[in-house]
Parts: sequence; C-alpha cells; structure tokens
Amino acid sequence: MSATMIVGGEVVDGTGAPPRPADVVVRDGRVAEILAPGQLGAGGAGERLDARGLCVAPGFIDIHSHSDFTLLVDPRAASAIAQGVTTEVIGNCGYGCAPLGGPGPDEANIYGYRPDLALGWRGTAGYFARLAQARPAVNVAALVPNGKLRLATVGAADRPAAPDELALMERQLAEGMEAGAFGLSTGLEYGPERGCPEQEIVALCRVAAQRGGLYATHTRNQEGRAAEAIAEAIRTAAAAGAPLQISHISSVSRLEADGRAALERAIAQVEAARARGQDVAFDMHTRLFGTTTLSAALPPWALAGGRAGLEARLGDGRLRRELRERPSIVTRLARGDWSRVMLLGCRARPERSGRSIAELATELGADPLDAILAVLRDEADQVHAPMVAAFVYNEEDARLAFDHPACMVGSDATTLCPDGPLADAFFHGAYTWAAWFFRRFVRELRALTLEGAVHRLTGLPAARLGLKRRGALRPGAWADITVFDPATFAERGTLDAPNRLAAGVRHVLVNGVLTLRDGAPTGARGGRVLRRAEEAV
Repeated sequence: MSATMIVGGEVVDGTGAPPRPADVVVRDGRVAEILAPGQLGAGGAGERLDARGLCVAPGFIDIHSHSDFTLLVDPRAASAIAQGVTTEVIGNCGYGCAPLGGPGPDEANIYGYRPDLALGWRGTAGYFARLAQARPAVNVAALVPNGKLRLATVGAADRPAAPDELALMERQLAEGMEAGAFGLSTGLEYGPERGCPEQEIVALCRVAAQRGGLYATHTRNQEGRAAEAIAEAIRTAAAAGAPLQISHISSVSRLEADGRAALERAIAQVEAARARGQDVAFDMHTRLFGTTTLSAALPPWALAGGRAGLEARLGDGRLRRELRERPSIVTRLARGDWSRVMLLGCRARPERSGRSIAELATELGADPLDAILAVLRDEADQVHAPMVAAFVYNEEDARLAFDHPACMVGSDATTLCPDGPLADAFFHGAYTWAAWFFRRFVRELRALTLEGAVHRLTGLPAARLGLKRRGALRPGAWADITVFDPATFAERGTLDAPNRLAAGVRHVLVNGVLTLRDGAPTGARGGRVLRRAEEAV
C-alpha cells in the first residue's frame, strides 16, 4: 500500500507534550504510524519527505477566519498553506455567505465580495455544496453568521426581529446546524446587528446549543462600556447553555481611555465565569491595528440598490445625520482621532490608499464623515472593497490576552493568493498571522515553548470545535500535518507590502494530500468542508 513517510523530524504532536524524534507514516489520508527513529527502514513504496532538522506538527487551525468568499474565488489558499494552516473556521463576526435572500442586500456582510462570482445558493447547505465543489486546499469549518440571518429576514431595519422573523431566523439557523455548521456567530458592533437585543441572541444561541454548537461573538463594543460588552456575552451564553468563544477579545481596549485596564477586566470576567463552571474561551488576532471595510461606516439601508441606490443616498441628509448620531465600528476605531485611521484598497482612486481620513478630509475641505462619504461615492462599483486600518492597539497590552492559556490565535482575515484572481486583494494578517505568532512568542519573547505554541495553534482550537481526529498527531487521526523549521518560520508580509508568503514551512499535508513539498505548492488540494457531527466521532 502506497504511503507518505515523513522521516527524520522532531514530532510536536499538538497535545503540549515535548518534541520527540520520530518518523510519521501516512496512509489513506490518516496517520497510520508514528515510529521511533530506525523502525521505518528503507523499504516501502511511496513518498519520502525529508524532515531532518524540522518540526513535524499537526496542521495549524485558524479559529477566526473570514475566508468564506475568497475560498470560492481562489481555493488554493496559498497564504494559509504557506503558514502550515490546514483548517479555517469561517462565518465569524456575523459575516459570511449564507443564508441569502430576503429584504437585505445579499452582498452585504461578505468580506472579499466581488460581483463577478455569482451567489448561486440560498441556505447554508447550498453554500457548503458550492464550497465543496470549489475543492479548497484547506479544511473549512463554518459558523452560521447572525448578520446574514438578520439581513435575510429583518433586512436593513435597525430594530429587534418581529416574532415571525425570529422564528424564521431560528429555522434558518437550525437548517445550518443540521447541514454541519459548528455554531452561531454575532457581530454586534456592525450595522445589521445593532438592533439585535440580548433576548434575541439568547433565542438563537439556544438553537445552536441544542445541536451541539458554540457561540462566537464580536461583542457589542459601545464606547465606555467595555465591561458590559463582555458581561453581555457571558450572560447570553449562560442563559442559552452554549459554550462561549469571545472573538478578538482585545477589541475592548479601544473602548476605554485606559485600554489595558479594560482588557485586564475582560480577562478577569472570563476567569470568573470559568470559575463558576461556564465554558468560556477567547481568541486574538495578531495585528496591532484594527481593520474592517470602510462601508461598515454606513447603515445597511444605505447600501441597498447597488451604485444607483448608494449614489442617491449619499447626498441624503438622513444618511449624514445617522452617521453623526449613530456610531459605527469605523467611528469607534477612530475615537475622534482620524489621523490614525488609514484608507486601504481604494480601487477607483488608488492614490488615496495609504492616506489617513484626516489627511483626505483636509484636502477636500470637509469633515471626516463627509470625506468617508466622498470615498464611498467614488468606490461605489465595489463599495465593500475599501478598508481601513486603525492603529489602536499595542503589543504590551495584547500580551495580556496571548499569555492566557485559554487564548487561541486567529487570522481575522481572508485567505488569499499572491497570483491569480486574488493577486490584487489584501487583508492584513492573511499572510502573516501564524508566522508572526510563532516568531514573536517562541523565538523572540520566549513567552511560549515550541510545544506550547503548537498546542495553541492545533490541539486547543481542535478541542474547542470538537474535532476528535484533528489537532493532534496520533495513529488514526486525519493527516493534517505541517513540517516547518522552528528557527526560520516567520512572516514576510508588512503593512506596506502584505501579500508576501511566509517563510520556513517545508511540507504540508491536508487529509494526507501533499499540498506543499519542499516549500513549493504541488497543485493538489485536499481540503474538505467539515461537518460538526462527522468530526465529533
């Protein structure tokens, strides 16, 4: 029987156990044997991968990804594979690709959306079928995004769901869970969910929890109410009986004048809930700035009707009043200092990319919110393409979260490729997140051991998702494997040039399919759409 043999490496198995020299044999997509050096011998047909001087680990799991759409555009997932990532969790922050239909614009709440790829499905099952047809290079586990549930039922209305609307949302969520989703996500700071009250979230979380799902939340994040953002998440999950995953917990630090104290308080709230027996964990991205689409500054109703509808509304006094009266995630990122909010990805006017909103406002002789409207008017053909980077975090504070044993690590980005249809796309963190985490926390800060960092990227998120046969190297596990050089694994992307593949990963297998050999892509893609019930056994 043909096999793939990974020979001469140090196995770091994902459990937190120290490295040990061993050879790994893969057959039929699974880990068949892990042998002490010398036991393998020279015989046996199949591929032999040289791992001398390298670490052999489970494939890394991106617990917080936004690749829902970009994996359809280009399923090679080069930015992920080059970092040893073999599984991504999509549908985060209330953003995603299903369900569609109803009163809200289908293209809203989809990171990386582009109109040249038709949204030819409606429910979660249809989206999963389309994703499986694309044959992604990485495995994909999905959450059902609340933003899409609301857009498909309540639409752009900034209010609680009516009883019949909530019943429809519950049915759509249940259908998504039955199709294989791993839980529910919310993005309570974004326009489509601003009118979503706590009791509505509890009702939806119950639907997910009754089917074995978790609740992942981008918290409500109102200025001056950092503690309440975390408290609401904990209350909601407790009332519904759902495991809670707090997304990029450091976001609370931008809600208070003393950001460090806000984050310390958030972690203390998590600790108190865990001490009471509640299942609570959190994750962090690896950027020292916040980022989102510039269009998130607008209420959902302003985006209906494509370019014509948007242009008609941009001069509307109602829209301008709402921008000033109702804070958005974009205004919260600025916190009154628009010099620290940088425009990125302006396609119609590329000379604006890399400039701050404050600079542009001065040039236009306008206030910052009017400058935002001017940018969106010019970019109306792809209004969701422009993004912002807001420099609101610092590494010293972020370490408070990363140092916690319940903290997982995610990209908070879309998976990309430096060539092909996504060559001109970007999302900071896509090419750098895992490599930055390893370089910084293992080699430079020595805050984590090699085995500790691998566990954060493999066994810990696998356990969170209930992936019984992923996240650890053991016989019978799916052969999601990364072979990398712990001395050179590092990011090469920068703020100015983000689309550079990471260095130091030698070989990657996804479900036993050799996807990266000697640092070069093989062209093979072995990823799968993971279904919660199937992965739990």
